[in-house]
Amino acid sequence: MTLVGTGELVARAAAAGGAVAAFNIITLEHAEAVITGAEAVAAPVVLQISENAVKYRHGRVLPLARAAVAAAEAAAVPVALHLDHVKSQELLRQAADAGFGSVMYDASHLPYADNLAATRAAADWAHASGLWIEAELGEVGGKNGAAALDAHAPGARTDPEEAARFVAESGVDALAVAVGTSHAMTTRTAAVDRELLARLSGALEVPLVLHGSSGLPDVELAAAVAGGISKVNIGTALNLAMTDAIRAYLTAHPSAVDSRKYLSEGRAAMVRTAADLITALGVNSPAAGVRV
Repeated sequence: MTLVGTGELVARAAAAGGAVAAFNIITLEHAEAVITGAEAVAAPVVLQISENAVKYRHGRVLPLARAAVAAAEAAAVPVALHLDHVKSQELLRQAADAGFGSVMYDASHLPYADNLAATRAAADWAHASGLWIEAELGEVGGKNGAAALDAHAPGARTDPEEAARFVAESGVDALAVAVGTSHAMTTRTAAVDRELLARLSGALEVPLVLHGSSGLPDVELAAAVAGGISKVNIGTALNLAMTDAIRAYLTAHPSAVDSRKYLSEGRAAMVRTAADLITALGVNSPAAGVRV
């Protein structure tokens, strides 16, 4: 199956009142696991590579991007490739040539006026290059080890009226909103501000994106989708599954040196996690049996 655009998958999901799952990948094992999990529940999926993942790969985006494209082209379900949380102008301008169909440009750390100006310029460039673009307003928090903002801190939640102005003036295709989640959560204890999400959904005509979704229990994931979220970003949940499986294998096999043995365990754990989380969004029913 050929690579498809993120915008196409999000539009399909939004039209059906659902959401597409978007998983952040760091290794080839991540990409393979996400696709296999999506195939197991017959659902489309987005592979995301963040600026931090590119930094981890010595600042080179092409090796992992090309591997992800190859994996997507061999998939039995529609797969999109998305460049996530980009702040670097240099990296942004590599997106189209690297095979990405979309980008999330992140200037949310800047004051409103600066965020708007930077995002407008990024959106103009992205559209001229044939890319779908997502931005963020409010601050989800938790990136790069930083503590999440207090729920009542200024800027911690997205204001619906401000968001409507931002979307109209920036020209973005989707907006990531801050409604109670935080990046890098290792416990599933977060809750969605459902009243705020309803107001945002009513105020905005573009698809809404939820970041920091690993911290939400299944019931909250389903509530977020029912409340108007059309793209659900997940990263830490995969890393938890992989790390726990590898740790368990090496504890049971302390003399193991063949990385294929423990990476296989990590990949299998991520397959199950991806399939379970896609199912939790309420988009598809799980298929019988998960291939690992």
